[in-house]
Amino acid sequence: MKKSLTIIIFFIITLIAFGQKQIGKETSAIVAEGKLLYKSEMASWYGTDIFLDKYKDKADDVGGYFSYLENNIAKCIFFSNDDNPKVIATITFDSTYNVNIAQIDGNEREFTTYENDLYTIRKKTLKEVNSDTLIKMYKNTNINLVPLINNNEKKVYILTVPENNGIVIFGNDYLFTFDKNNNLVSKKQIHKNIIVNEYSKGQESEIELKEALHTHLASTGKFITSTDICTLMLYENFAKWEKYYVISDEYVSIWNCKTNKLTVITREVWDKMNKDQKERHLEK
Repeated sequence: MKKSLTIIIFFIITLIAFGQKQIGKETSAIVAEGKLLYKSEMASWYGTDIFLDKYKDKADDVGGYFSYLENNIAKCIFFSNDDNPKVIATITFDSTYNVNIAQIDGNEREFTTYENDLYTIRKKTLKEVNSDTLIKMYKNTNINLVPLINNNEKKVYILTVPENNGIVIFGNDYLFTFDKNNNLVSKKQIHKNIIVNEYSKGQESEIELKEALHTHLASTGKFITSTDICTLMLYENFAKWEKYYVISDEYVSIWNCKTNKLTVITREVWDKMNKDQKERHLEK
């Protein structure tokens, strides 16, 4: 009997360990992609500022821009609005994104093969945005197209960003995937709604919230998304959050805004923690 019980306990422990390993594998991939999106968006943020400052004379010639990572170096490129566009400016950042040491190149050149693939999938996504009712537009927001080629996968993420300060927007985000020949394979809405988190704009009368959260429907997934992580890393310092929670039916993803690290616990543990906290509060 004891031997049978030992086998059962060992089997349960093995299942738990396997489950934790799978969760770690899934969430590690989400975090890695979220950080790639963040680095691309950071390059675009600062790259557009530099371009508008240095190349006002080229503004009418711009057909668009996008950013990408190359050996941990972030590049933001601006291309012409010709039928056969060329790169008209390249702005390169190191990991600090310090605009004072960014390399600025205003020489016209052809796309590299890699850049041409990014341009092509971005262009095809933009065409879908302009014609597909899947993509929703909201007042006082814009959308950013973020092409990404990683681990032989070609994707374009669509992020909704606020026009006003003091607001962080999650949701109304989309993922378009492409095959190796840059043909559109699939498109989906990641969050089914738009989630607006407000934060203090610095007035002394306002109380700064150190934590915030949003919930996920089953269709969005069990864990925080890569677009959530990208958005958090872009805005967490402005919002002055310390932690951010994404809650699904099965898990709670806890993002540490100070260390940019993710912890995942089960919803069961989360609910028990909240219950215990409420009981301790009532006892006081």
